[in-house]
Amino acid sequence: MAEEKQPTTAADESAAVTPNESVAAPAAETSPDEFLANFNWHHYEEGIDVVEDKQLEEFENLVKENFVDTADEDVIEGEVVYLTDREAIIDINAKSEGVISLNEFRYNPDLKVGDKVEVIVDTREDRTGQLVLSHRKARVIKAWDRVNNAHDNGEIVNGFVKCRTKGGMIVDVFGIEAFLPGSQIDVKPIRDYDQYVNKTMEFKVVKINHEFKNVVVSHKALIEADIEEQKKEIIGQLEKGQVLEGTVKNITSYGVFIDLGGVDGLIHITDLSWSRINHPSEILELDQQLNVVILDFDDNKSRIQLGLKQLSEHPWDALADNIKEGEKVKGKVVVIADYGAFVEIEDGVEGLVHVSEMSWSTHLRSAQDFVSVGDEVEAVILSLDRETRKMSLGIKQITPDPWTDITSKYPVGSKHTGTVRNFTNFGVFVELEEGIDGLVYISDLSWTKKVKHPSEMMAIGDSLEVVVLELDVEGRKLSLGHKQTKDNPWDKYEDEFAVDTVHKAAITEVVDKGATIQFNQDIVAFVPSRHLEKEDGSKLGKGEEAEFKVIEFSKDFKRVVVSHTAIFREQERNNLKKAAKKVAASNSEKTTLGDIDALADLKKKMKD
Repeated sequence: MAEEKQPTTAADESAAVTPNESVAAPAAETSPDEFLANFNWHHYEEGIDVVEDKQLEEFENLVKENFVDTADEDVIEGEVVYLTDREAIIDINAKSEGVISLNEFRYNPDLKVGDKVEVIVDTREDRTGQLVLSHRKARVIKAWDRVNNAHDNGEIVNGFVKCRTKGGMIVDVFGIEAFLPGSQIDVKPIRDYDQYVNKTMEFKVVKINHEFKNVVVSHKALIEADIEEQKKEIIGQLEKGQVLEGTVKNITSYGVFIDLGGVDGLIHITDLSWSRINHPSEILELDQQLNVVILDFDDNKSRIQLGLKQLSEHPWDALADNIKEGEKVKGKVVVIADYGAFVEIEDGVEGLVHVSEMSWSTHLRSAQDFVSVGDEVEAVILSLDRETRKMSLGIKQITPDPWTDITSKYPVGSKHTGTVRNFTNFGVFVELEEGIDGLVYISDLSWTKKVKHPSEMMAIGDSLEVVVLELDVEGRKLSLGHKQTKDNPWDKYEDEFAVDTVHKAAITEVVDKGATIQFNQDIVAFVPSRHLEKEDGSKLGKGEEAEFKVIEFSKDFKRVVVSHTAIFREQERNNLKKAAKKVAASNSEKTTLGDIDALADLKKKMKD
């Protein structure tokens, strides 16, 4: 008979069942019901939980190490496992390999199986269930990370200059198209942008616009850092009179900027050459190497004044000894001013021809009337000062002075034809020949007309007949007359319109205080208002014809005054005189009252 089985305790059950062991089958002597009734189910469930948690953790670690979450948008590294004519098969440790078009590897034509590439999951499953990857997007994400890091840390990056664009260049930096402004290519102005295309250069990321995804790079920033060090070193050694080598950086109308190796200086146009030039480009060109001397600089040495001509001998110091006063020289007109012209007789040696020394004429004109820039002229040296380097020249001295024999050519009373050159309020200047000008006073223009201004009778450039009235050789003055070339019509009018002569004419115009009568083209007589009265007491009007008696004639003042009233008043006076004589001749011894009245009446009429 079998031995009776003792019931197990909780401790025994715990010892009998471990998390890593299987539960033993019930003993043969124990019935199933009894086994189930005495089994510790709680302890068994705890063991199963421990086993499952540990295995799940190990499984998760294994998946995490060997498989990629295709839902993640991070950049991951894959391996090229196969290449077709159009696609690359990439293993990223996912459930399946991914596919990328070979167009995304155009920058890398040497792509081969086994290469590691950066990718991003583009599509987890396309319509065919294929995993689609993108190498281009992964490059862009990585590129932006690298660009941001370079900008934040001030790192230097390499870029490939792809092409020109408006205002600058397009540069490929980590696969991103960045903009390189023209002003940021170099510290000096760029004239040929094409020389940088298809070149790899170093750049510094200076600006990022995240909103518009724009990147701006600069190559100039790298150069400036080196130049700044050179600039400090050069500025510290600058001294006046120091000769340095430089490069022509920029040419303007007022001077030339010279690059002294990081420091710029200016050569003013007047310090380029001893001879006069119109523009610096006449003697210098861009990028030309030359030696210059430091003339001056400010306290900060930021503005440096340079000189080029100071490195050569001054032309005045080499001026020949035979150049002296009174000698004739030839030169070229280089500058014209209102007061004269500068003539260069040798390179860097100029003399001034004052406008008064251009012509013997005392009537001054502008220098442009005699010479033009570039003219070759002959002149006489009037004064020369080698110490102050000044010279005055004369052109008119080449020809004889026309006033030398003026008395024989233009004696007083001689008639000549001249050219009207200038007007004044008091007369007109007439040129008889080059250097001989005379003045015709306004009173000597006409015998009969009252001229207010010479322009009423003539114009500049007109020919005019004149007579020499006065000649002052020492004062070089010539007085001329135009009206003297004709007879004075007032000589004959003096007899024709003598006082008390009577002329018949019509009233031409009624004016203030009287009227005028046009007797002929020269004589305009004036009729005072009280002398317009007719015999019946009325007055003459415009156009009315009558007889007029000359009561005043002045040849000097060209004045004629006439009267109509004087004609019949004279007749009345004659009648009264006759009546008076008749009364006086009366033999009456006694004077009657009637005679007294008649005499009083006669006296009154005579008084009137």
